[in-house]
Amino acid sequence: MLSTVDPAGPAAQTIATLWWVMLAGASLIFALVMVLLVLAFRRKNAGDDAGRVRAWIVGLGLVFPMTVLAALLAYGLIVGERLLPREGPDIVKVGAEGRLSAWTFTYEDAPSFSTDGTLHIPAGRPVDVAVTTADVIHSFWVPRLAGKLDAIPGRTNILRIEADEAGTYTGVSAEFSGTGYDSFTFYVIAHDAANWDAFLNGDFE
Repeated sequence: MLSTVDPAGPAAQTIATLWWVMLAGASLIFALVMVLLVLAFRRKNAGDDAGRVRAWIVGLGLVFPMTVLAALLAYGLIVGERLLPREGPDIVKVGAEGRLSAWTFTYEDAPSFSTDGTLHIPAGRPVDVAVTTADVIHSFWVPRLAGKLDAIPGRTNILRIEADEAGTYTGVSAEFSGTGYDSFTFYVIAHDAANWDAFLNGDFE
């Protein structure tokens, strides 16, 4: 399932909350503008009360939307800062290399092997994904776990993801990259502690 409003990890939860806050702010501005528009059409003779009309336009038509937008901008900047990956204990590091046909994933804790099309991570632990590409621009996105990040030729970008619970999550390459990109999907399997150790030891089926 691809849903940004059904988060399954802390980063995705932060993004979902930001989305709802932005929606509420935009709805407030839209509702106020519609009220002002209705009042303007219902007023038969605005010339008798031009000063009051001007106060409504400036106060509610300009000051209110600008105040709400400024508050949303400040909130967005604060939330965005929280999403940046930072060093800390218990962080798992993996690599994700996009190609026109698939994603290849590598593991710092198991450098001897890699997986194609499926990324394995431990549940309940932060995972830093080093995103890059072997050809054109792609975009790594697992909506229920985190935001999306572009894979750019010649660069490596780091995305922090985390799954609250063990399970399988769908990801997509959310960037047009040529024929067949619309079916360019992959999966993230979050393991409990025992299965994660088994996977690193090569014992996971």
